[in-house]
Amino acid sequence: MTPSTGWFEPSETDRRTRRANRRASRSAQRRASYVVPTEAPPEQAPAETVGLRRRLPLLVDDHRATTRILRIAYPFLAEGGLGADGTYIGNDVFSGGSFVYDPWVLYQARIITNPNVLLAGVIGSGKSTTAKALITRSIALGHKAYVPCDPKGEWTPVAEAFGGSVIKLGPGLSTRLNPLDAGSRPGEVTDDDWSRIVRSRRRALLGTLAESTLGRPLTPVEHTALDVAIDRASQLPVPTIPDVVGALFSPESGKSTSEADSRELAHAVRRLVHGDLAGMFDGPSTTRFDPSLPMVTLDSSWIGAGGNDQALRLTLACASSWLEAAVTDPAGGKRFIVYDEGWRVMRDPALLRRMQEQWKLSRAWGVSNVLIVHRLSDLAAVGDLGSEARALAEGLLADCSTRIMLRQEPDQLARTATLLGLTDVELSTIAKLPKGRALWRLPSRSFVVQLVRHAREVRLFDTDGRM
Repeated sequence: MTPSTGWFEPSETDRRTRRANRRASRSAQRRASYVVPTEAPPEQAPAETVGLRRRLPLLVDDHRATTRILRIAYPFLAEGGLGADGTYIGNDVFSGGSFVYDPWVLYQARIITNPNVLLAGVIGSGKSTTAKALITRSIALGHKAYVPCDPKGEWTPVAEAFGGSVIKLGPGLSTRLNPLDAGSRPGEVTDDDWSRIVRSRRRALLGTLAESTLGRPLTPVEHTALDVAIDRASQLPVPTIPDVVGALFSPESGKSTSEADSRELAHAVRRLVHGDLAGMFDGPSTTRFDPSLPMVTLDSSWIGAGGNDQALRLTLACASSWLEAAVTDPAGGKRFIVYDEGWRVMRDPALLRRMQEQWKLSRAWGVSNVLIVHRLSDLAAVGDLGSEARALAEGLLADCSTRIMLRQEPDQLARTATLLGLTDVELSTIAKLPKGRALWRLPSRSFVVQLVRHAREVRLFDTDGRM
């Protein structure tokens, strides 16, 4: 192959002929640089030929760069996938290949910095189906899933279909959970350390419940009163919330607090015993958490049906604490904890603080928290700019390395782009996503994935059947 012409010449061609061919080639190239009109389409340009009737290559200036550079401008260009094993989700729209995902595998590969997931999409975009597909397909890999508060009962048929357990909570129902249960002690934890862990968990829960009900932080005196009441109740074999309430209303003489110091706090916690949540968290547990099951959900639709968001938030706090006692053992395997209707939780700063603590411990517990919301503006609605609530909500977003964005309404796009740092290409993509198609955004990587469902999944995951 001759470097000057770029084609092969037969070896029997003599030297004089080869020189003539090269001169003709150079002459043709010079003529082509100004003979071909710039406005003419390529097919109308005169076709120059040289020796052996070979067509000259089109003279176009090339720009070369690696895909590492080009992917910034064209993030979906020739994407090769995450390069890790995982649960099959669907097809990469731009590459045509299969898209698989497993937060723990990706964390081990250092592709993501934490296993937590944010999933957002307007009603009817397919976010519920996407979440259920990810969770149920992961069961085949040995993972488990817990839903601490299911306000619509949508996860009940899913859990039953996959051999899980459904715990139904609500006024008048027979099920009762004790949020102060100690749970199972991990084998490597000493008795003294376990006592401190259990007390800390109980203290965090009761503080959250009190602040959520009062709508304000506890005062220093109330903190002391709560500590004293918890220590007194913990002397019983199985302490319950009514035991703590009794200790708050009737503090022991000679202690550092009086009845007046704890009166308002006692009335706030009393709601769980004699208020609209009576009969649900006011005694020993009537059911046992089975960590061997692939899925456990707490159906709170009996509470959610009344539209009482405050009661739902308190239920979530109690149920999460009850589940937390069972999932803190790292030997329990990899587990998803799904927070459906996450916008309800974000309205309460006390619950946000508790959730942020759980988010931070996800790696130590082997847990992937999945937060499902309608839109990212839910994060901005929790408080004013600069407020603690806003900072906590945005902190949850920052602690989610995986963001799954389904279609967003036009008036939400600017806020979404700001919070996620989307490129123009990504932003225009989520504005027109059809149902079941999502932008999966990981640190420095993004994919447009079309969810692929089996016919049985379509029937099982359907949430539009009631319409």
